[in-house]
Amino acid sequence: MGSIFVSELIGTALLVLLGCGVVANVSLTGSKGHSGGWLLVNFGWGLAVFAGVYTAARSGGHLNPAVTVGLWLAGQDFAPGVAPGLGHAAVYAAGQLIGAMAGAVLVLLAYKKHVDAETDPEAVLGVFATGPAIRTPRWNVLTETIATFVLVYVVLLLGGTPSGLGPLAVALLVVGIGASLGGPTGYALNPARDLGPRIVHAALRLGGKSGSDWGYAWIPVAGPLLGGVVAGALYHVTPMPLS
Repeated sequence: MGSIFVSELIGTALLVLLGCGVVANVSLTGSKGHSGGWLLVNFGWGLAVFAGVYTAARSGGHLNPAVTVGLWLAGQDFAPGVAPGLGHAAVYAAGQLIGAMAGAVLVLLAYKKHVDAETDPEAVLGVFATGPAIRTPRWNVLTETIATFVLVYVVLLLGGTPSGLGPLAVALLVVGIGASLGGPTGYALNPARDLGPRIVHAALRLGGKSGSDWGYAWIPVAGPLLGGVVAGALYHVTPMPLS
């Protein structure tokens, strides 16, 4: 399973590098992409998913514990020759979380001078972690659950592992989710994507005195996992693979 761990680690690192990187480009003062807008963020994250899934094709390109959980509950193989199970799921999750942390460090290295020059600590935190437009925990969890359900359920219906249905298809799906459902919470969709960079933000004490908003941190973990669970369970009721 070592190769699976490495594959998910590298793919998730690339996902976070390019995804959080586009947020840094749009959010940080002085960057050439500053104020580039929401659609630039949507397409940047979509292309980040494309690169990450393609890179991690050997492991099925999950890059996301919610996807792993959804596949597990749906009874679909994690990758060719990798049956769903607790031990395998733990390897995937470990690779995803560590990869997300590595990707966040790379974003910091790329934008270090802009992070240092940024006077708004919330802008710095927003590069690494999601946050709500209106802080209402129950509704924020529901938004993340719905958005992640769409991601995982469509992945399941189109053939299981993301690399199996094509990285471009997943990328376009993520662009659509961000454009349609990303406004309330910033569409984490992925516990590792949010938790890993948030840990890096906290450990390196970035953004001055703002903190890392740990009071909100459980929402982009719980909501996506719940969305993955619902998708995996519903798949047994309405399986409609294109093949």
